Amino acid sequence: MYIKSITLINEGGDKQLRTAYQYKLRPTKQQAIEIDRWLSMLCAQYNYLLADRFNWYEQNRCPVNACPLVCHLPELRDNPDYYSQKKTLPELKKTHPHYGDIYSQVLQDVVKRVKVTFDRFLKGDSNGKRSGKPRFKSRSRYKTFTYPQIKDGCLQDNLINLPKLGKIKVILHRPLPDGFKVKTASVTKKADGYYLTLSLEDSTVPEIKPDINPESITGIDMGLKEFLTDAKGEAVAIPQHYRKAQKRLRVIQKRVSRRKKGSNRRTKAVKQLGKQHKKVADKRKDFHFKTASNLLKKYDVIAHEDLNIKGLSKSRLSKSVHDAGWGNFLSILTNKAENAGLLVIPVKASGTTQECSSCGAKVPKKLHERWHECSCGCSLNRDHNAAIVIRKRAEGHPVLKANSLLRNSRIVLEAYTYCEAEV
Repeated sequence: MYIKSITLINEGGDKQLRTAYQYKLRPTKQQAIEIDRWLSMLCAQYNYLLADRFNWYEQNRCPVNACPLVCHLPELRDNPDYYSQKKTLPELKKTHPHYGDIYSQVLQDVVKRVKVTFDRFLKGDSNGKRSGKPRFKSRSRYKTFTYPQIKDGCLQDNLINLPKLGKIKVILHRPLPDGFKVKTASVTKKADGYYLTLSLEDSTVPEIKPDINPESITGIDMGLKEFLTDAKGEAVAIPQHYRKAQKRLRVIQKRVSRRKKGSNRRTKAVKQLGKQHKKVADKRKDFHFKTASNLLKKYDVIAHEDLNIKGLSKSRLSKSVHDAGWGNFLSILTNKAENAGLLVIPVKASGTTQECSSCGAKVPKKLHERWHECSCGCSLNRDHNAAIVIRKRAEGHPVLKANSLLRNSRIVLEAYTYCEAEV
């Protein structure tokens, strides 16, 4: 299963493509017990390191000029950071010898996870957006551990050699792409078993196609009646996977609520509910990938509305918006286009359904009105009209402008050369 891809720029200015592939693991019974044991110990260490940072933060965050006259002076110590917490790991293995069974780099990666989550809380990410206060994780919520470095020959046939876990069977439903190097490996426990995620790197990044055919540019209008409609009027039906599975989910959820908390029967019912939810999510993801592939086979440039999906998911249409999964689809479409050297352009969303695609006049319509009628004679489906407007708004994109200028200069140059040849 393909997960996602991103383009990184290293210190030398060279571009690198990072992508991830996910495969199903088939560990033996003993290996599954060991993976669960690792997750339990790593969860405890994660909570301990997070608590250590919280303790220092609560005791030392008060500025000197705002302190009360009488206050408790804590024991002076340095702020626990990534390096100081990393130095505590050898002592941890002495006091708790069972932590020596975990591969050292996997244990170090827990310290990095604490650093990242705490920095996002205090400083924010690369865009300055801060996340909420980090939470302590229960055993059921800590499901992944990572090998930050993995050898090139770790994957042989259908077996992967993970340090201190041994060789584990992998269901290779698709081969690794040529030219990519395995950088990291993560093991995740899900409702239906264990999965392996391999992070791959390639130094060759596809460039955007130099010659874009104007007829291969389209706009897509996303909706809840049809999943999307392109500028040619072709619509993709919305599958509504969650709504179709609601009846089955309702039965299982009722079964969970009737079980006694802490009992084995409740644990079994919760596991069954998790499998059903994962089945719905997998169906939705498969639909998104297939729809994105079909669009990129037909078009070189795809424009879409820059929707406020987070805001829409809090409206009265929230269930339908979450079921459609617009955000995941646009992320998949963008990543696949980047890998193919194609272009996905977000445009301003306001007024696309009210603007006439023929003359540009404003034609107010309520939500239940599904047909566009304009005084200029333009008459077509509301979503089809919006898709054409979206495509026209994308024509002002810098890449398309540069491509158009380059194409026009070539036409002028060819005409000038042809005239000279005749003379």
